[in-house]
Amino acid sequence: MIYDPTMIRPLMLLLVTAMLSIAGPPAVAAADPVPPTCTYNLSPPQVVDVSGTAMVTTTLSPGACNRSNAYLSVACLQLQGSPEPPKCEQNNGVLTAQVFYAPYRPGATYVSTGRGCATTGNPPQPVCTPVGPLTASF
Repeated sequence: MIYDPTMIRPLMLLLVTAMLSIAGPPAVAAADPVPPTCTYNLSPPQVVDVSGTAMVTTTLSPGACNRSNAYLSVACLQLQGSPEPPKCEQNNGVLTAQVFYAPYRPGATYVSTGRGCATTGNPPQPVCTPVGPLTASF
């Protein structure tokens, strides 16, 4: 039997289309969810006495970690509305970061923020989490 090539092409196209419609849509790889990391505890700004001088302070400490290792905590304080950048202090590992802001200005509003960083995954990748802001007026 002799086949006409112009007849075979449309038949093949029809067969391929039918097979694809039965197989369903192609599988698409889902994006990996955000890796688990640590929670961080930011304290609100508070006035403390340091050697007879009133200062404002805040702390940031790592909380529970889920398959992660905390390696950095950064605590920051800023006088609300000030053009100056926030004053920040950091600590490594699971140690608490604490920052002091002076001079204390009665009646002013202070803003605390922070950032905690942990490694997660294999190979370990850094994941930093911003925390805050918290405000307080004294």
